[in-house]
Amino acid sequence: MKTQLLGALLAVTSFAVIADHKGEEHGHSHATKSAENAELFIISPKDGEIVEKTFTVKFGLKGMKVVPAGVNEPNSGHHHLMIDKKTLPKAGMPMGKDVIHFGKGQKETTLTLEPGEHTLQLILGDMSHVPHEPMVVSKQIKVIVK
Repeated sequence: MKTQLLGALLAVTSFAVIADHKGEEHGHSHATKSAENAELFIISPKDGEIVEKTFTVKFGLKGMKVVPAGVNEPNSGHHHLMIDKKTLPKAGMPMGKDVIHFGKGQKETTLTLEPGEHTLQLILGDMSHVPHEPMVVSKQIKVIVK
């Protein structure tokens, strides 16, 4: 009985792992196509701006529509904010906990950062938090926190 149960559990687990990685071993991207003219940017603060420890970041998007995570509409997505990241998330894969997700379709946020220089950059994610293809990414800006 224990052997049969263990065998069934292994079979189900193996199937789940194979299903979860289906296509990845062949280099298939799971990304949603972005609009040709899509432009993502940080409205405020401006690049190089000196800000208080707590400040508001406003997001801008042209050529695509902001929708909550899970909504499957053409030319749409939701914002993700990268703070002090030197590299972009991996193409074709859901973004992780190293970015801030705005899955309700938010267009701004309030941050509290330690004094010093910080970089901010936006990236648009599709309904499953995967960067679009090609990626829709803002210019990285620098802020100086007092």
